[in-house]
Amino acid sequence: MRLILASESPRRAELLKAAGFEIEVIRGRINEDRHEGEPAEDYILRVAAAKADAVARERRDLPIVAADTVVVFDGHIMGKPKDDAEATAMLRILAGRTHEVLTGVVVRFGDKRRSHIERTRVRMAPMSPAEIAWYVSTGEPRDKAGAYAVQGLASRFIESIEGSYSNVVGLPVAVVYRLLLELIGPESLR
Repeated sequence: MRLILASESPRRAELLKAAGFEIEVIRGRINEDRHEGEPAEDYILRVAAAKADAVARERRDLPIVAADTVVVFDGHIMGKPKDDAEATAMLRILAGRTHEVLTGVVVRFGDKRRSHIERTRVRMAPMSPAEIAWYVSTGEPRDKAGAYAVQGLASRFIESIEGSYSNVVGLPVAVVYRLLLELIGPESLR
């Protein structure tokens, strides 16, 4: 099945391709700033919907998949770090603790849309200051929500995952498939 991915995330593209989807990438250029006091769930669904809507203004011939992911710990939202210092601060908070990864997914085709929020709990091992400094120095945390890549070098620090692994990578693929089934039916997914 062909679809449009409203994201330039290479991880999301890889996940969809691995699941057998043919994708075209079109980034929905939007303002992704969080509104003052906006809950994480509202924020990620609003941003995902805005991405899908921006792409739908250009293309309506294929289903559009859009998503936004954040890490939440103790009520605090962690997106992508602005710099290495912020990545270090995020990892200090997450080390030795359990946090949630939330992804808002919106699938749109024409005027119809389906959405879902996927939650996954991740337990990170304790990390020494030297381990955090080493990991940040690799550059891997720079464009990752919560400043880590579960599928990369940070895998050595992940003790457990409760829920969707692909959600922690950046896109809950089973959710995308289910939403596509609801939106366009199983006969179109062959």
